[in-house]
Amino acid sequence: MLTSGANVPDIGRALDLLDGYPPIAGLRGRPRRRFTALLADKAYSSEAFRQACRDRGTEPIIPKPKTRGIKGLGKLRYVVEQTFALLHQFRRLAVRWERRLHIHDDLVSLVCALICWRRPINWNEQRSC
Repeated sequence: MLTSGANVPDIGRALDLLDGYPPIAGLRGRPRRRFTALLADKAYSSEAFRQACRDRGTEPIIPKPKTRGIKGLGKLRYVVEQTFALLHQFRRLAVRWERRLHIHDDLVSLVCALICWRRPINWNEQRSC
């Protein structure tokens, strides 16, 4: 998770986030260092960003800017939008009363842990928060 100012472009921070992500644990063997795919919204739909993702070995799944709706991505985007809605149920995060960045980041981490803890677990599916 990265927090930046309101006037900082998100595309540069997204590439920093991709580069700084720790190894992904999973199956036995050496852990993967990169994501296989990146799901983003239309704001990230520049050819330079798509190419930067491909250079890092990540396939960008981003709708084109002129398309209406997100027909094929609805199920995938639902998880992201639902998480944003759950985060905004906590007023302290929606309003951001904290002036210090580390306090806000710690609250976001705590709320994410609460969201994962409250989510019912379906043992038939392999899920991660």
